[in-house]
Amino acid sequence: MNGALGNPRALAALAAAGSAATLLAALGFQFIGGLAPCEMCVWQRWPHVAAIILGALAAALGWRAAMALGAVAMLIGAGLGVMHVGVEQHWWTGITTCSAPPVGGLSTEELLAQIMAAPLVRCDEIAWSMLGVSMAGWNAILSLALAALFARAYASSSASQ
Repeated sequence: MNGALGNPRALAALAAAGSAATLLAALGFQFIGGLAPCEMCVWQRWPHVAAIILGALAAALGWRAAMALGAVAMLIGAGLGVMHVGVEQHWWTGITTCSAPPVGGLSTEELLAQIMAAPLVRCDEIAWSMLGVSMAGWNAILSLALAALFARAYASSSASQ
């Protein structure tokens, strides 16, 4: 196949660049836009860091394993994004350090202690959305697309060897 879509190294580089752009956007929202991340938001950044490194290795050295691991990293990122969306939408409960537990039946002292121990940024509140999709949702969508790029790179690399 001709062009970049058939070149596994170019596809891996494109996937790494996509992860870098996603990570830079998240950091821009944080440091330029003043939108502090919750704990689950920070978790979603790590697969992108791994994908950048793996994509760079795959692009530079043609390592098929790095292409496969890049796809796995992005699938993990997508899973974390979906998990976070579920917490935001209250489909399931988030981790206790990230969401507010129920307040029914608490004494005043217990309620005050709960408030004082609450995280500054909660995972179960949507801080930003576009077209009705939260930042966690966009991360899940982009991570799936990047996983597909890595998988395409992997598949293309076997055809060229």
